[in-house]
Amino acid sequence: MYKYREMTESDNETAAKLVRDNLKRFGLDLPGTVYFDDMLDHLSDFYGNKERRYFVVENETGKVIGGIGFANFEPMKDTAELQKLYLDDSAKGFGLSYDMIEFIENKMREAGYKQSYLETHDNLKAAVHIYEKCGYKEIERPKEVVHSTMNRFFLKKL
Repeated sequence: MYKYREMTESDNETAAKLVRDNLKRFGLDLPGTVYFDDMLDHLSDFYGNKERRYFVVENETGKVIGGIGFANFEPMKDTAELQKLYLDDSAKGFGLSYDMIEFIENKMREAGYKQSYLETHDNLKAAVHIYEKCGYKEIERPKEVVHSTMNRFFLKKL
């Protein structure tokens, strides 16, 4: 039904649009979010090594309908940051986010990480619910947080 594959350069535009469309829909097209990160338009340049990977999800027709990744989170030992979990509206409401989280956590374990960290925002109520249901526990805001607009922070032992 769904197929995961490592992101390639040809996915850059689609992935950036998916992220920006979702952030805009929830009122998070603001400075201090990934919406304005220059690297968002060139994600494939950032990901693609042992410490940082990004995967896109295709539907049965081959259309990219989602993406999820991770990168080393320097401030915490043996910790990866779950990054950019976004879905096309057509793919929401079917439980795919749970599958994507399980998939990326397995990739984190394979890379040797012991914990998964993530940042989100109160406006993303469904995301907060999903993370909590997947076993993420809310923590205090780490002092090293880059995206100043994010206001919810979570950690999970892998």
